[in-house]
Amino acid sequence: MVTSNSDKIQVGKISDWDRKSEVKFFDDTKLGVKGLLDAGLSKIPRMFMDEQKMTGMTTCGSTVPPERVPIINFKDMDKDAAVRSQIIKKVGDACDKWGFFQVVNNGIPESVLNAMIDGIQRFHEQDDETKKAWYSCDS
Repeated sequence: MVTSNSDKIQVGKISDWDRKSEVKFFDDTKLGVKGLLDAGLSKIPRMFMDEQKMTGMTTCGSTVPPERVPIINFKDMDKDAAVRSQIIKKVGDACDKWGFFQVVNNGIPESVLNAMIDGIQRFHEQDDETKKAWYSCDS
């Protein structure tokens, strides 16, 4: 099934799916994920799905509790070598399994974090042509 206005981004299981073409189209738009959302995309494109992890997944009737994004507490990381080693392992595990994680007690003031989020929001609210100048495919 195709759900974008461009008919180039595919979702779901399609036997003739061409990942390379889909990624090229995505990169050529230079609009990123927000561009997909702005175009009306309502489902996660297949190019963002990990097929290996999806094998055997069930949705309805599953008794397995949903997993949550890892939250890693940085408290005392700079004071105790054993704590630091545990945190480093947790970061590695989160990166391997999820690709991202949330950090708490990192010492960054909330005002700085809020200013960063505001800056990100202002960037994404700019017109598409302005954002395209900053687009990069770091592969």
